Amino acid sequence: MPRDDHRIVVAPEALPEVAARHIAKLIEQAVADRGRASVMLAGGSTPRAVHRQLALNPRIAWDKVEIFFGDERAVPPGDPQSNYRMARESLLDAVSIPSSQIHRMPADRPDREAAAEEYARRLPERMDLIILGLGEDGHTASLFPGSSALRETVRKVVAVIGPKAPAQRLTVTPPVIVAAREKIILVSGSGKAVAVAQALEGPDQPVQCPAQLARDGIWIMDRDAASGLRHPPR
Repeated sequence: MPRDDHRIVVAPEALPEVAARHIAKLIEQAVADRGRASVMLAGGSTPRAVHRQLALNPRIAWDKVEIFFGDERAVPPGDPQSNYRMARESLLDAVSIPSSQIHRMPADRPDREAAAEEYARRLPERMDLIILGLGEDGHTASLFPGSSALRETVRKVVAVIGPKAPAQRLTVTPPVIVAAREKIILVSGSGKAVAVAQALEGPDQPVQCPAQLARDGIWIMDRDAASGLRHPPR
């Protein structure tokens, strides 16, 4: 079970600011330690608000940050369902980061297997920070319960079929998540309460609850999302 200092519960309105502060601290630490920071972003509504807060932080050396994505739907980069588009609108267009340091996941290519292999070659050996979300079914990135991708031990990126349209996607695999130096998981809303409890307090079964791959990360949750925990942080 994660330590209490890795489980942070806040009021819903405070989550974006608290999460942005933790993300900024980890980016600054990576830059101080290694000269650069590799950061993998998540899609979804909760990260959008966090991105907007992060963009307001003047201390982040964005010229030393490399941006990657944990998953992407097979849609063009300007599509409303694109994680890349969301990140551009909420964060990347608002900060001074060179375009060469933003690595879009090309899930819209016809040959998704080739696209997965190419993106895997771009990834650093070990990410400094991965930001993840959590689905009501316990999925994270585009690793869904029961997916064969959860048994992947070699490939870093694979093509998968999700349960909802657009179903075709690319996602990073468990080795990428497990190897990351730091992981932050963002969760909001009562609809995620059961998944949070399963991820943090349920039997260790990542094939059934993929978010357990990030159990040792920093979980930043609002009160509704944490409401199902038997042992909430003190």
